[in-house]
Amino acid sequence: MDLLYLLVGLVVLFHLLAVVMILRGDADILLQIKTKFGKSVKSLAGQVVWITGASSGIGEELAYELARAGCRLVLSARRTKELERVKKECMLRGSVKDEDILILTLDCIDFDSHKSAVDKVLAHFKKIDVLVNNAGRSQRAEWVKTGLQVDRDVLELNVLGVLSLTKLVLPHMADRRSGHIVNVSSIAGKLGAPLSGSYTGAKHAIQGWFDSLRVEMFDKNVSVTNICPGPVFSNILAVAFTENAGEELKSQMNPKETRMKTDRCAYLMGVAIANNMWEVWITNNPVLLFTYANQYMPNVTKWLSCRMGLKTIQKIREGQN
Repeated sequence: MDLLYLLVGLVVLFHLLAVVMILRGDADILLQIKTKFGKSVKSLAGQVVWITGASSGIGEELAYELARAGCRLVLSARRTKELERVKKECMLRGSVKDEDILILTLDCIDFDSHKSAVDKVLAHFKKIDVLVNNAGRSQRAEWVKTGLQVDRDVLELNVLGVLSLTKLVLPHMADRRSGHIVNVSSIAGKLGAPLSGSYTGAKHAIQGWFDSLRVEMFDKNVSVTNICPGPVFSNILAVAFTENAGEELKSQMNPKETRMKTDRCAYLMGVAIANNMWEVWITNNPVLLFTYANQYMPNVTKWLSCRMGLKTIQKIREGQN
């Protein structure tokens, strides 16, 4: 009986500790543990990491984080001048040389250009250790008002562009029996985000597609990581899709919002990559708590979301809580 009481006490203590870590954390429990006891970002030193969407936001800050760790980088986006700026800053912040950073202008929906892009990276570095699929755009619009062309555009950029580039990099990694595919998904890939139906659907698609890939590539020693950030300060709202095709939201974030700082997000992403984690959640509360609730009590969480109402959910999502 004493042993039973001890076991019950340990179970209760474990759950209390988990709740405390969730309430006080800005990432899922396992990632919090890895930041203290796992491999550091510096363990990636010397690896060739290709980052798409590296000209701003999370991609830019991740480039700085990896440059400090001593990674060799491929920086891709559509804006060459911005990539050149990021490269200079990487060289200032990290111990990398000019030849350690390749600028590769890339349009993720120009599928015909992807093979030549992969060939250029392999010609320069001879290998690709990590591909970070970060390029993408968010969306803000009512579900019923969103044109079907917008749905197509969101899926083409946020899903098909990712699949196209990954399918061309994978054979190289499989042949080497070494590689790591990292996708910047979103908490919207775990929850239904109101007023972002197309974006939410795209991120759910990424989760499913790459969860399948992870199992297929396990025996070939190729890892797959899905990173799910919550509200983060960036320019994501400025270029977000709206309900109309070809239109940008052109909105700016309020600096008083309780979003996560971009450099903090990039650091946590670096830890997740270094430790080959399969899925991580990177977000402040109450979004982190909401994500855990949805994972373990989906029907209760969905009921609560509907009862809280659209305006309240939007405030939480935009860091206005």
